[in-house]
Amino acid sequence: MSLTISEIKAARDLIAPYIVHTPLLRMKNLDPYLGCEVYVKAECMQTTGAFKLRGAMNRILSLSEKELQRGIVAASSGNHGKAVTYACKMLGVRATIVLPDTVAKIKEDAIRKWGAEIVKCDVSERFEVADRLCRERNSTLVPPFNDEAIMAGQGTAGLEIMEQCPELNKVIVPTSGGGLIGGLSVAIKSVSPGTAVFGAEPAALPRYSASLRAGKPVLVEKRRTVADALVTQIPGTVCFPYVAQYTDGFADVDEAYILRGMKLLLMEGKLLCEPSSATCIGAVLQGLIPVKQTDKVCFFVSGGSVSLEQLHQLDSIEIGHLD
Repeated sequence: MSLTISEIKAARDLIAPYIVHTPLLRMKNLDPYLGCEVYVKAECMQTTGAFKLRGAMNRILSLSEKELQRGIVAASSGNHGKAVTYACKMLGVRATIVLPDTVAKIKEDAIRKWGAEIVKCDVSERFEVADRLCRERNSTLVPPFNDEAIMAGQGTAGLEIMEQCPELNKVIVPTSGGGLIGGLSVAIKSVSPGTAVFGAEPAALPRYSASLRAGKPVLVEKRRTVADALVTQIPGTVCFPYVAQYTDGFADVDEAYILRGMKLLLMEGKLLCEPSSATCIGAVLQGLIPVKQTDKVCFFVSGGSVSLEQLHQLDSIEIGHLD
C-alpha cells in the first residue's frame, strides 16, 4: 500500500485542466426523507457525466509518449469507457473499449460518438478480453479501478468534498471494484479522520461485504442489477487493502431502494442520476446506515448516464418518508 494524500494532491494538479470542480449541493428538501442534513456531491455534472474521468485522466497523463502511441485498451461497464475515450480524444490517442453485452445504450452511444473501437463480451469476461487485446496489439491497459493512479485520481473528489464542507459527519459512496471508495477514503481520512466513509453496493452483488467478512477479496455470483455500473464480481486486489483500512462499513442495498433513491433525487432534489448513483441514497432509505437529524451526510452521486427506458422503471416506485 503506497497511495498517500501527497499523490492525490499531485493528481489534482495534473488533471485540473481537464475536469470540472463539481458542486457539493445542500439539499434541504431531502432532509425529511433521509433523516439528516443532506449534501450531494454532484459528479453527474462531471465532463463525461461521471467521476470516472478523474482516475482515467490521471492514469493516461501519467503514461509515456511511447505507451500512448501504442494505443489504449480499457474494460468498462460504461462510465470508465466514456472517460477513457474522452481523454484519448483530447490527447489524440487511439482507444479500444471492452464493454459487457448488458451495457446501457446511452453509454455505448457516447463511447462510439467519441471515436473509440468497441468490443463486446460477457460481463465476466471483459478483463480477460482487454488483457488479450493488449497482448495482441501491444497496447497499453488503463484499468477501471485496480490501479493506484486511478485511485489517486478518484481521490481528488474527496479533497473537494472536505474543502466544500469540512464539518461532514459521513460520506456514502456507491461501490463496485473499489477504485472510487479506495481513493476517496484515503483522501477523506487523511484530512478529516473523524468523518466516516461508508460504501453502498447492490445486494445482488455484495462483493465488499462478503470480502470484508472473509478478510480477502471474494468472488460473488454473477447476478443482474439495476445498478449497471456496479457489476464487478470481486474487489480489486489493489483496492481492497485501502477499503479495509479506511472505510467504516458497507450497506447491501435492495433493488427497490436503489430505484426509490433515484426517484427521490429526481422528484425532490431535481437532480438526474443513474441507478448506480442512487445506491448511496437507497442505503439510508433502507435503514442500513444509521444517521441522525443533526448529521451532515454527503451522498456521492457518481454519474448521470441514464436512459429513458431506465426512467420508465420509476413509474411504479413509491418514494415514501422514512419508515
